[in-house]
Amino acid sequence: MPTFHNSTSTTFLLTGVPGLEWAHAWISICCLYLTALSGNTLILTALLTEPSLHEPMYYFLSMLSTTDIGLCISTLVTVLRIFWLNSREIGFNACLSQMFFIHFFTVMESSVLLAMSFDRFAAISKPLRYASILTDLKIAQLGAAILTRGTLIIIPPVVLLKRLSFCRSHVLRHSYCFHPDVMKLSCSDTTINSAFGLTAIISTAGVDSVFILLSYVLIIRSVLSIASPEERKKAFSTCVSHITAVAVFYIPLISLSFVHRFGKHAPAFVPTLIANVYLLLPPVMNPIIYSVKTKQIQKAVLKLLCSRELGFNIYSSWKVLLKSFF
Repeated sequence: MPTFHNSTSTTFLLTGVPGLEWAHAWISICCLYLTALSGNTLILTALLTEPSLHEPMYYFLSMLSTTDIGLCISTLVTVLRIFWLNSREIGFNACLSQMFFIHFFTVMESSVLLAMSFDRFAAISKPLRYASILTDLKIAQLGAAILTRGTLIIIPPVVLLKRLSFCRSHVLRHSYCFHPDVMKLSCSDTTINSAFGLTAIISTAGVDSVFILLSYVLIIRSVLSIASPEERKKAFSTCVSHITAVAVFYIPLISLSFVHRFGKHAPAFVPTLIANVYLLLPPVMNPIIYSVKTKQIQKAVLKLLCSRELGFNIYSSWKVLLKSFF
C-alpha cells in the first residue's frame, strides 16, 4: 500500500542531465549562466547610463533584460548545486518558491515581448504620434500591469499544489521545479491544477503570441503602403531584433510543452536538455541579438566597456534596479 506524504513535508529530487555526465555538462551550463548574466547586466547598465537611449523602445528592452536576469537567478542555485555538488534535494516550500519565480518571469518575458511588438507597430504605423502614444507615464503603467498580470496568473496554480499529496517517486525530470513536473508526481486528483495550469498558459503565451502575430500583420500592411523601397527596408530592419527574440523565446517553450505531453518515450536526457534550453537560451541570446542588430546599443556598450567607471556604472544600475523593485 503506498505511503502518502503531506505536501509540506515532501522533499523532491532534482535531475541533472541523465546519461550525459561524461560531457561535463556543468561547464557548459556555467558558461551559459555567466554569459547570460554578464550580457544582460551590460545591456541594462548601458541603457540606464546612456541618456540618448532613454526612449520607449529601450525602456522595453531594459524590462526584457531585467526579466532575463530574474529568470537566470531563479534557477541558478539549484542548477549549480546539482552540477557542482551533486546536491539534488529540495524542500516543498523552496520548490514552490522557485516555481513561482520561474513561471512569473516567463509570463513577464512573454508580456514584455507583446509590449515591444506594440511599440514597433506604433513606431512604424503612427510615427508622428509615437511620442504621444508611448509617454513615460504610459510605459510605467504598462510595466506595473505586466508585474500585476504575472503575479495574479501564477499565484493560483502554485498555491493549489499545497492541497496535493505525494506517494509516488519524488524524482523530478528537471534541474529546477516546473509546475507540470511536480503535479505529475501527485497521487491526488489534479484536475483543478491542470485546468488552472492550462488557463495560465493560454492566457499568457497563447494570447500574447496571437496578438504579436496580429501586430506584425498590421506592421506589414503599413510597411507595404510605403512607396520608397529604401524606407520599407529601413522599417522592416527595426523589427528584425524583436522577431528573433520572439522566436528564441517561443520555440523552446512550445518544444518543452510538446515533450511534456507527447514525449513519454523520449530518452531521459531530452526533456532535461530542452528545459535548460528553454530557460537559458533567451537570456543568453537577447543581449547578443540586440547588440548585433542595434547600432545605438553597440555604441553605448562600447562606450561603457571603454569607460574606467564600468564597475561604478554597473553598481549604480543595480542600485536603481533594486530601488524600482523594493
